[in-house]
Amino acid sequence: MMKPSLSQGNTPLLSAGSNCWRVAHADRAALIVDAADYFRAVKDAFLKARHSIYLIGWDFDTRISFEPEGAELEGPNQLGPCLRWLVKHRPDLNVYILKWDLGTLFALGRGTTPFALLGWTTNRRLHFKLDRMHPPGAAHHQKIVVVDDVLAFCGGIDMTADRWDTREHLDEDPRRVRPSGRSYGPWHDATAAVDDGAARALGDLARERWRRATGEELEPPPPSQAAIWPARIEPTFRNVTLGIARTMPGDDDTDDVREVERLTLDAVRAARHTIYCESQYFASRAVAEAIASRLVEKDGPEIVIINPLSADGFLEAEVMDSSRAQMFDIVRQADMYERFRIFTPVAEGGRPIYVHAKILVVDDVLFRIGSSNLNNRSMGFDTECDLVIEAAPEDADLRRRIADVADDLLAEHLGCEPQVVRKARLDRNGSLIAAIDALRGSGRTLQPFEPAPINAAEEKLAESDALDPERPPRLLRSLLSSLRSHASNFR
Repeated sequence: MMKPSLSQGNTPLLSAGSNCWRVAHADRAALIVDAADYFRAVKDAFLKARHSIYLIGWDFDTRISFEPEGAELEGPNQLGPCLRWLVKHRPDLNVYILKWDLGTLFALGRGTTPFALLGWTTNRRLHFKLDRMHPPGAAHHQKIVVVDDVLAFCGGIDMTADRWDTREHLDEDPRRVRPSGRSYGPWHDATAAVDDGAARALGDLARERWRRATGEELEPPPPSQAAIWPARIEPTFRNVTLGIARTMPGDDDTDDVREVERLTLDAVRAARHTIYCESQYFASRAVAEAIASRLVEKDGPEIVIINPLSADGFLEAEVMDSSRAQMFDIVRQADMYERFRIFTPVAEGGRPIYVHAKILVVDDVLFRIGSSNLNNRSMGFDTECDLVIEAAPEDADLRRRIADVADDLLAEHLGCEPQVVRKARLDRNGSLIAAIDALRGSGRTLQPFEPAPINAAEEKLAESDALDPERPPRLLRSLLSSLRSHASNFR
């Protein structure tokens, strides 16, 4: 039988000030899987905006289409022209775009148009800034959109190229092309939509990020803004309390914020039955060691991680895939009861599906979605933001809805219906691994991951933490503090 609670007794796992920043209420919250639905929902929300839109993210490409298969919504179909059109037709609307500045360097080779952004922000109500207030080498990795402080999106999907895909994840899809016209492969991703107090809290977070990056204080929207919700998005949860967990690197003036890491480790330690995770990486030693400590227990939880076959990009693959092989070895040595699996999804014709989603479901009691991966950077070096829902022991309806999330995601990966996954789990006494093994087959499916042996150079590169550090070195903290001091003289 599936056990009903993560924690002992009635004590919740979420704790504001420890493993989350705030706890806030949402009348509606929805899991949005894959960017086809997300991009359309974002444009729908933009059309309802009256006061402010905040776009806080790792990367933006003004040329992406909201509806590549054919526009149905009002206004231009591309991000940049749509934002220009909105401020022209909404006299009280301000749009604020904050993009990671080092992302522009990488973007030059990816075909994005960061400098073109500067050309179309001539309207004084369309504000674009590059966020450089990080330790050297760190990234702004949060992916947040807030509309009028009444609706917000937070998750793993960047509003940039190579992200759009449907839940069908076809091997080849003529709609899945970059603005340059080049095609790309299947891409699995996820984000969340929330309203009410949770949206207001994310609005506060967006304004604080803007202040830290630019020195400018933004006024929040008037409290009388009407509630909005994107059409075609059915709420996954209603009347729920959400935790907001962050990662922010510290400097000489501020301490690290490591709520995401604490929440992840707390959830692993508290899990009783199952941990289901989707992540772009599996490279955090702290998480791997926490998982290993549970696997040596006779009655510990089953743990399933959904990863891409390989990281995106040559250098990233060299480092992150090598790190994954090391973490896998740590975990496998502890897995004496065979309760740990990593699977990679493939499309109908066998083409690998890239996993960019960042999702955690524990015991059908805790659901987390956000921007953080299971790697060192997400635990302490980059800026991250996750949303967390935890069901109380007596809330059977919320537990069922969280269970439905995991079943729905697995059904997508296994090419079947969610009720088939649920029945397979129930028929096997709640075993997630046994259910997956029973449902795996040819075509659209999950394939067991087995790391290739790594050579000495790859092992040394992985152990160096060169591209995946846990925290900024002290010297780099001092440099950042000095940069902030100099920057303040020019504001």
